[in-house]
Amino acid sequence: MLNEMTSAEISARATDAVRFGYAMVESYRTMYAQAIDATDPRFLGGFGVYRHYREPSTPESRDVITPNNDTPYSWIWFDLRAEPVVVTVPEIDRYYIIPIADLYTIYSGYIGTRLTGSGAGSYLVAGPNWRGEVPAGISGVIRVTTDFAMSATRTELTNDGIDSLAAVQSSYEVQPLSAFLGEPAPPAAQQLEWPVWDEEGAAGLWFFDTLDFLLGLSPVLPEDAEIRARMAEIGLDGTGTFAAKQLTAEAAAAFTAGQAQALAEMSAREKTMQSNLGLFGTREEMSGKYDDRNQGAKIGLYGLPPEESWYGGWLVEPTGEFLQGSPGYTVRFDADELPKARFFWSATMYTLPIRYLSQNPISRYSIGDRTDGLVYGEDGSLTLAFTHSEPTDPALRANWLPAPEGPFTVILRAYGADETMVRGEYRVPPVVKYAG
Repeated sequence: MLNEMTSAEISARATDAVRFGYAMVESYRTMYAQAIDATDPRFLGGFGVYRHYREPSTPESRDVITPNNDTPYSWIWFDLRAEPVVVTVPEIDRYYIIPIADLYTIYSGYIGTRLTGSGAGSYLVAGPNWRGEVPAGISGVIRVTTDFAMSATRTELTNDGIDSLAAVQSSYEVQPLSAFLGEPAPPAAQQLEWPVWDEEGAAGLWFFDTLDFLLGLSPVLPEDAEIRARMAEIGLDGTGTFAAKQLTAEAAAAFTAGQAQALAEMSAREKTMQSNLGLFGTREEMSGKYDDRNQGAKIGLYGLPPEESWYGGWLVEPTGEFLQGSPGYTVRFDADELPKARFFWSATMYTLPIRYLSQNPISRYSIGDRTDGLVYGEDGSLTLAFTHSEPTDPALRANWLPAPEGPFTVILRAYGADETMVRGEYRVPPVVKYAG
């Protein structure tokens, strides 16, 4: 088929492939480290095994970009090919969320305070090929569109401390359906030859090799039939046989050009993002929104939808230039501009170009309504300082979120955001250059 296509036609389909599959390959980056590569320090122990992080993230936390520093993570990956799994939770007296995401990074369902409440329950998580009957004792069913799924579970760290957090995290139970029913396990699924993650290759043609492998674990959905057919025309048909090294020089150049076009469009859009509206959600909410899910994966892989956790923040100055820690900025919230959240809100500092937490002398990576010692104005306003150097003003020093000397971004999160935020009516106040 490639031999019958022009370079322009190949490039256009390669652009389609990146638009469709960027989030999938980014997700595979995390899956490979956490569930496949036993030599990686981020390895969880394989599929179906929770790894709980008992403390907030630090600059050394590299499992995922833009780590959430309010609700420590519990990571788990599911292999749903042989049988479903059952997730059981007890009664929980704090905010938590167990979001189940497919390989597209689209959410198949949620277990947690906002939707399923604080009571105990057992929830069935099933893959695309399961046709069994839902047994007794199941509180809800989450059906996943791909053979593999994951959860970046969040549990609120309260003033009760680490031991209390650890007790809640350890209470999450995951078991195969057969174990839940006390029955013999079905035959195991076949072993797969996983592509070895190639960090450099992911930005080049190896991306397409990996995407073709992942497509084989992802049955074609009706809403994706057209773009999947276009991708199949250039060999991305889910057979796992695509090999970029076998392309002719002309075809390889066309793939490279198409990939560059898609990535350039993503980077241009990134500077215009104001919040996470439309970037994360369920299949019903995200169907066909390939650019949106990719943008979500780029700026905050496995982020939550705004009704669960609203994300906004600051990335660029009004001129379009990235924020810089020297001299830095202040942000003033009028009393009625403070985020309205059912649970809590925070602002977290990240380095650029890769969004990890920023090392700083006071080990403060987030600031928010639960931070001790914040200084509010007499009118109820709150001014935060995003600077590399420690502010001289005592009030700003109390409200200081240390920045790296160079480029940075700050993400504002509101857990249980009110309707004005969910509808996109809320705007963060602007940054103002710090005058010292």
